[in-house]
Amino acid sequence: MLRHGRDDLAGEVVWVSKEEGDGAGYDIKSFTPEGRERLIEVKTTNGWERTPFHISRNELEVAEARRDDWVLFRLYEFARTPKAFELRPPLEAHVALTATSFQASFG
Repeated sequence: MLRHGRDDLAGEVVWVSKEEGDGAGYDIKSFTPEGRERLIEVKTTNGWERTPFHISRNELEVAEARRDDWVLFRLYEFARTPKAFELRPPLEAHVALTATSFQASFG
């Protein structure tokens, strides 16, 4: 792990989805070397880099609301030779978003 001389911040990194549950809109709360929050959402597939992945409405909303702090880490070919790249909001500039599920509620 690169700490950039910020052991104080390295100790504050939180695996949010593991420790607090999967509803924050990001998986990891980290920090830039300057101390600014960095909210990381991780999407992993075993397929190639253009393999579709699921993203929740909440994740999209947090990405939009926290554009300067939020980043998506896209991990692919994970089972063979893992590779990665980053996507920053607005995600629509990088990927086509297609609705794949619906919420049913009683009127």
